[in-house]
This record gives sequence, C-alpha cells and structure tokens, in this order.
Amino acid sequence: MSIWKSISHVLTALTSGQSLLAVFDLLRTKKLHTPNRSVAFTIAIIALGAKMAKADGQVTRDEVTAFRQIFSLPDSEQQNAARVFNLARQDVVGFDSYARKIAAIFANEPPILIDILEGLFHISMSDGNYHPAEDSFLHEVSQIFGINDQCFRALRARYVSGSPQDPFDVLGLSPEVSLNNARVAWKMAVRNNHPDRLIARGVPPEAIKLAERRLIAINVAWEEIRKMSRFLKTQSL
Repeated sequence: MSIWKSISHVLTALTSGQSLLAVFDLLRTKKLHTPNRSVAFTIAIIALGAKMAKADGQVTRDEVTAFRQIFSLPDSEQQNAARVFNLARQDVVGFDSYARKIAAIFANEPPILIDILEGLFHISMSDGNYHPAEDSFLHEVSQIFGINDQCFRALRARYVSGSPQDPFDVLGLSPEVSLNNARVAWKMAVRNNHPDRLIARGVPPEAIKLAERRLIAINVAWEEIRKMSRFLKTQSL
C-alpha cells in the first residue's frame, strides 16, 4: 500500500466534523514501524504547513510545488494531500495543539521532529518571502518540539536569505569547542544525515532531498570552523 493510500485509509476513520487531531491520536496508538512513521511524518508536515499558510481556503500553486519538492505526489493522489491540508486549515483548533500531538508521537525520536521543522521551513519559503508571522509560528513549533534555539537558528540561516549564519550553530557546538571535538561532531552529523539513517527514521525517501541541503551546510560549517581554528593558531604564534 502506498503512503498516500495509507493516508486515505487513516482519513476514512474520521467521522463527520471530527478534528484532524483525532488522526494524530490514532497514529500514536499504533506501533510506529516505518510505514506508520512515514504516514505520521507526511500528515504532520501537510497539517502544520496548512496552519502556517494564509487562510484563503485553497491550496496555492506555490504550496503544491513545495509539497511536491518534499514528497512524491502523483496527480492521482493530490486529492488526499489536499484533504489533509484543508482539514487542518479549516480546523478551529490552534496549530499549537497540532504541534503537541506531533511532538507526542515522536517524543523518543527528536531527529524526526527536526526533519518536520525543516520541511516547514522549506514550505515557508515557497513564495520567496519569509514573514515575521512565519518566524513566530516556526519558533513556537520548535519550542513545542523541544528543539533548541541554536538548531532553530541554523535551520533559519539555511533557508532564509540574510539570516545570520554561524557554523557552530550548524554543528550544535559552543565557539569554545576544541578542533578535535568539532571534528567528531562534524563526522557524527554527516553519519546521522546519511540517506540510510534517514530511511531508518521513517522519513519518506522523497524527503531525503532536504538532507542534501543539510549535508552541504554541515560540510561548509566544518570547513569554516577548521579555517577559523587554523587562523587563530597562526595568530597565537
């Protein structure tokens, strides 16, 4: 069964007028083996993306393009994705309630919550603009997810042009870290973002495209820290 057929199957469990929050409750009761984890991941990004979007009642071309860049969305399955999007957009329940449900589903898997937040950053930039309201939204979601400000800043710097970029934020390090420890952190970050690791986390294969950008940022951060350390060592001689 494809992920979109699985999502359609989950949505049929909703009764008329029932909030999409019920889907997250249902998914939480299931064992999160890879298929269910992928379904939860996909619904989480679409639902929170809908809450972040302007309430115009329609799925815009930019939003569809952004979703297509993360997920493999056949034309035949657009209806299922749009249904999740519109259920979330029309729901009177606040986005914070959605975020808490999603955080509970992946409570023991923080990397997946970071993957979801990264997907939301990608969607937020689908129209080429990053609004203060989106920044506030994403920051609150990150706090509910238990993602620290250093990680949030690194994600924002990666997607939002003009945001301050700190290589130590990218690797989750203090500026006082030794070069050896920075090297260890860099190697671990590269290993944790290998496609095989992402697939094991239940991230849909299509969403691994986001990791390509992440790996570039990780390697650039390491090079900057290495060069900075070499410069400081030269200055101290």
